Amino acid sequence: MAAALLPETAPRLLTPETIRAAAKQSQGIQIVPLSLRRAIKRYLRDQDRTHMNRKVLLLSASFERAKAGAEQRAARWKVRSAYGDIGLRYREDETVAYVASRMPAIYAACYRVLREVRRRLPDFAPASVLDFGAGPSSALWAMRAVWPKSIERVNLVEPSKEMQRAGKNLLDNLKGLPLIHSYDSIQELNRNIKKHERRHDLVISSYALGEIPSLNDRITIVRQLWDLTSDVLVLLEPGTPQGAKIISQMRSYILWMEKRKCRKIEKSTRAAPSEMKSIVSQESPLKNGAFVVAPCPHDGRCPLKNTDKYCHFVQRLERTSSQRAYKRSNGVPLRGFEDEKFCYVALRRGKRPEEAWPLDGMKFETLKERHAKRNPEDLIIDYEEQFLSDGDEEVPADAEDSLVPYDSDAQELSLFHETEEEELEEQPVRADLGGGWGRIIYSPLRRGRQVQMDVCRATKRDASEGAFERIVITQSKNPTMHHQARRSLWGDLWPF
Repeated sequence: MAAALLPETAPRLLTPETIRAAAKQSQGIQIVPLSLRRAIKRYLRDQDRTHMNRKVLLLSASFERAKAGAEQRAARWKVRSAYGDIGLRYREDETVAYVASRMPAIYAACYRVLREVRRRLPDFAPASVLDFGAGPSSALWAMRAVWPKSIERVNLVEPSKEMQRAGKNLLDNLKGLPLIHSYDSIQELNRNIKKHERRHDLVISSYALGEIPSLNDRITIVRQLWDLTSDVLVLLEPGTPQGAKIISQMRSYILWMEKRKCRKIEKSTRAAPSEMKSIVSQESPLKNGAFVVAPCPHDGRCPLKNTDKYCHFVQRLERTSSQRAYKRSNGVPLRGFEDEKFCYVALRRGKRPEEAWPLDGMKFETLKERHAKRNPEDLIIDYEEQFLSDGDEEVPADAEDSLVPYDSDAQELSLFHETEEEELEEQPVRADLGGGWGRIIYSPLRRGRQVQMDVCRATKRDASEGAFERIVITQSKNPTMHHQARRSLWGDLWPF
């Protein structure tokens, strides 16, 4: 069955030596660009800085209250339930505190996600962009860093006038900006732009859906955003159980909606005469179907659903001067960095490409076979390698307590031990969109000469179904993949 899906002459793009560059998707510590740091500093200098520390603490407290439930946050919302159009009205002091304390972290998460979209879709260069829940334009700064030359038109949807003013202030004096328009709602956007301009190459919603208390309103918003998307939609939320639940729900809804639409079109074209088929094809300019670009390696049901785990990732960033000045840590010395946890999904219109799996046809030597090929004069006997060590013994799959999946500080130093960003950006080899690339969820555990990894992977060649598995790689059985596993980080891809 697998052979029937793929041509026998599928090109071999990867070798054991290039797998590392293709699988690398995580990023070490992120430094906020100098231009953004200067813009934030200039913006804060022009604001009333009285009681800034208190403003930041109050903003953090409001976020914590919002996590407790909709009944506590309802007073801060203006809801138009007929359209599902909801917006959080930030006051001036809240906006200033947000820019000072949260904007750098939001930028870092957006940049990490959009950078992976660019790596997975090297042919994708968006010209028109829609940013829903734009805030002070954190995502716009990230988009300009990822696609500095292609973006021509940006529409921002932000209900808070204070946030709109902050975003405009931060972008002042920047050169080479695209054409930017701000709107209070999606309805206002649709009223004020031409019909042929409503489709956007890239639509992004960052840290906005979680501020909508109603599931029905969230679905309405996401359906509207998908209708405004001509190619790629990115949804990004905080890395909490609630954020992961929202992303999982919206992912499932879009995939279900497109599958249903494809079935209807297939049924209607099968029943209609040939003249009607051409009319149907002319009426649907958008590609039918949808698939997940990242992070999921498949389009099936999330294997973490109804479990005690949730899918999220982490991006470390160096704190800016405003964060160091105004954030507090309950008497503990403030670190020079912070970890931003986030959940996301990037979906693309169309059908997922069927690609050869990365390890198809590859032969790997065991450590014993590799040693047998060494020249006698170069042989240095290592008596420890002649016997199976405790570190090579596989751990039972049910040993759930052997990993610490959620504490990003547990492996603080090893989690971001290597930064090869500039070198890897030059690598021409990319991970394709086939089902052969799994995703490493949570930090790999290195124990002796073995590495344990929790991986979300496709179980079918067409990536229609997936599973969550614990994989153990030992040096004795496969030294090549063991070398790869020791350098893999949380969020990287894993080849199959």
